[in-house]
Amino acid sequence: MDGGGRVVFALIGRKSGETRSHPQDSYAGGDDRRVLPRPLRRIVRFGISLATGRIHVPDHVGTLATFAFMGSVGLYGMSLGGHAQDVAQATTAAVGFAIEDVRVSGNSETSEIDILQLLGLDGTTSLVALDVDAARRKLSELPWVQYAEVRKVYPRTIEVMLKEREAFGVWQHGSDLSLIERNGSIIAPLRDSKFASLPLFVGRGAEAAAAKFVDDMAEWPEIRSRVKAYVRVAGRRWDLHLDNGVVLKLPETNVPKALTVLARLEKEQKLLERDVAAVDLRLEDRTTIELTAAATQRRNDAVEARNKALKKAGET
Repeated sequence: MDGGGRVVFALIGRKSGETRSHPQDSYAGGDDRRVLPRPLRRIVRFGISLATGRIHVPDHVGTLATFAFMGSVGLYGMSLGGHAQDVAQATTAAVGFAIEDVRVSGNSETSEIDILQLLGLDGTTSLVALDVDAARRKLSELPWVQYAEVRKVYPRTIEVMLKEREAFGVWQHGSDLSLIERNGSIIAPLRDSKFASLPLFVGRGAEAAAAKFVDDMAEWPEIRSRVKAYVRVAGRRWDLHLDNGVVLKLPETNVPKALTVLARLEKEQKLLERDVAAVDLRLEDRTTIELTAAATQRRNDAVEARNKALKKAGET
């Protein structure tokens, strides 16, 4: 302290490794002030410089910051309201990413119009905003589609590749007719005569047992080629309706033996070409033949004529 009562700080040279202190940091006065951490000191100094005008702020920064803040708030609001996808689609479509070409492959029974309508492609749909996974799931819900793949080809094209289900037969349940797969799954209702050549399966449970039974009949191709309808009876056995109207009543078990007997009768006696209404093969030890109405009438007439002739011969 000098003679005037002032405090004099001595400037002492720093040794190697020592840090420089500000006078207020070294002052051991009565208030003993705390020192802010270094990162906070930088923030405080920047705030003071900005407030005092020592930092130059470019023109229009405030306006741009306001618009950026308002845009962020708007995007957040659209996200909460579920409109972000719509905005993204409209924006990207406007700058040249609207879908203009759809290439479909693998479709035989599925129309391209159904595909476009299901995906909502109206000429303004954005390729960028298109959800490929959602589109694939929608396409897989179409009746004939077993599997679907959707791929984007920038800038304006999507490729749709389908694998369709294969119709094995027609299933009649009640008055309804449905196309079925080999495993019995229903594909779609029968709408036209396009699938008239497919085998017809009738009755409860017929759709599930159809494929195995048709495969089992492969050993008798002559008989199988003449079958027009496979009728499931009580969920246990089959009646076969042939193309000439003859009904073959098969047993519940040991069907190969019954068909072997039928094949032998057909070869030796041409049984199925006669006036036969039905052939009952349900019993292993006998085969019952049911004649047509006309054949039955002719037989009855013949029996009656014979009886009359015998009676007349007995009277004389």
